[in-house]
Amino acid sequence: MEVVAIDQLVSRVVAREPRAAATRVVAIDGPSGSGKTTLARRIRRRLRCPSVHMDALYPGWDGLAEAPGLLFDQVLAPLAAGEDAGYRRWDWDADRWAERHPVRAADVLLVEGVGSGALACAPFLSFLLWIEAPRDERMRRGIERDGETYRPHWERWARQEAALFSTDRTRERADLRLDGHSDLAHDPEREVVTVG
Repeated sequence: MEVVAIDQLVSRVVAREPRAAATRVVAIDGPSGSGKTTLARRIRRRLRCPSVHMDALYPGWDGLAEAPGLLFDQVLAPLAAGEDAGYRRWDWDADRWAERHPVRAADVLLVEGVGSGALACAPFLSFLLWIEAPRDERMRRGIERDGETYRPHWERWARQEAALFSTDRTRERADLRLDGHSDLAHDPEREVVTVG
């Protein structure tokens, strides 16, 4: 495994050409529990850029297949056209759409979560990061975070992820693949990531 400093990773990102008008859209994709949110926080801290968390776009536990289209229609295509971009947030407790969140044009926009690197979004992505970890480790992290009562949801979600990733070949299309299993990838005090 290669260890890369966060600053090196950020340099790779900002070296890319923008593909959504003047915005470089960086997608951080991979299976649930692999470390996407942790990595996104670290990159965002360096770039001080806006971000979209895909959890806000999934219309419930069975909504993964719909989310990339929502990202495309509400955020990426409007940004590329120089129009107002934004998304409606899914309220997981009320099980319905809630308020709209504007997304401003910026030098870099981070989009983090399962489906952020979907094929439908590819024309607007300047950089696609893929992060993965073994299934047992990811499940442990998810249950630790969400509680045992969410296990059936996690398992249902994992089937949807597998279908999306297989169809879209997200891992294979990634500009960089990261190992989220390493302690380095999950240690916010360390300024390195492990590249697989």
